[in-house]
Amino acid sequence: MSATKEQIVAFMAAEFPQTKCVVESVDDKGAVLSHNIGVDELRPGGTVSGPVLMSIADVAIYVAILGRIGIVPLTVTTSLTINFLRKPSSEARIIAECTLMKVGRTLIVGEVSLYSEGSSDMVAHVVGTYSVPPALT
Repeated sequence: MSATKEQIVAFMAAEFPQTKCVVESVDDKGAVLSHNIGVDELRPGGTVSGPVLMSIADVAIYVAILGRIGIVPLTVTTSLTINFLRKPSSEARIIAECTLMKVGRTLIVGEVSLYSEGSSDMVAHVVGTYSVPPALT
């Protein structure tokens, strides 16, 4: 059972109102999210901070999973690996393109490519694993 973009947006607004991530699209294979960049997202040197990049990647995987399996709130991150590839623009939104690589009963692996909006050069590559709680019957 999958969840629609509208269902996921409503769930995120209710359960994670602090997130600045915007769900652009979602289907059963993945999701695309964006994150506006302002002074709060920058680190010394004028680049987007690593925690911001990790956050949007983590949320992108979570959203993609919800798009595939439905709203299962207690699905949690068990592993997140990020490779920073180049300096993101401090003047463009970050775009996260997530693809689900493996969907099992208890573990789901997703891959995220992060870009500065308007550039085709990847700024970071992320792989994350999530644990899905057992179904309550």
